[in-house]
Amino acid sequence: MLLALDIGNTNITLGIWNGRSWLHHWRLLTNPAQTADEYGIILKMLLQDAGVLTAVDQAIMASVVPALGHTFSQICTQQLKVPLLTVSSELSMGLTILADVPEAVGADRLVNAVAAYELFQGPCIIIDMGTATKFDLVSAQQEFLGGVIAPGLGLAAEALASRAAKLSHVALEAPPHTIGTNTIHAMQSGLVFGYLSLIEGLVARLKGEHPDRFQKIHVLGTGGLIDLMAPHTAVIDHIDPWLTLTGLRVIYERVTR
Repeated sequence: MLLALDIGNTNITLGIWNGRSWLHHWRLLTNPAQTADEYGIILKMLLQDAGVLTAVDQAIMASVVPALGHTFSQICTQQLKVPLLTVSSELSMGLTILADVPEAVGADRLVNAVAAYELFQGPCIIIDMGTATKFDLVSAQQEFLGGVIAPGLGLAAEALASRAAKLSHVALEAPPHTIGTNTIHAMQSGLVFGYLSLIEGLVARLKGEHPDRFQKIHVLGTGGLIDLMAPHTAVIDHIDPWLTLTGLRVIYERVTR
């Protein structure tokens, strides 16, 4: 069985692929100070509880947190005793990377691009709402074209509450109306509907600049906050909270077949 690991700045997502389907998914909080021993105990407990601890015999990882990439590499090779494939721009994953500096592109962005193209076999825009809100473009020729990186919704909410003396933290949820008649609803409107406008505006601009703009361009949403946005907009065609794990599975199959 394949253990897939996506190490992000806010969350670590994990999945177990049995060759036909995902048996289990998990999401952990990212803590760069956590040691290999500590994360190793957590991971082995999850695998043991799922009944797959001894069945996992291979692993693949994408990481944007170098310290934790090293940590989970240790866990896989020393504690789980399984070989680990680490995603980088140098890996032959079937994706042509047209960024100016390919090695500077986050591994998660490349993995998402592979997954999106695998799903739709055509041009795509991927919206990943995590620590940052990222928009990445894939062409009809399976090329990673680049994209847009904006501050994440959570970061914006945190900055607003921490830098304005009379504003406090609010729940990240849509208010009843765009016009807020109290401070909480006004902040929620600015955050949720403001980011909706960001998404809709950038999708329109990206489609207009996309080299395949005269074809159907699929818009996919993923990331921990995408479920908050999706019900309020029609520009997102498909939601997959585990898109990165799908990409890791596809890359592993392409590299090892």
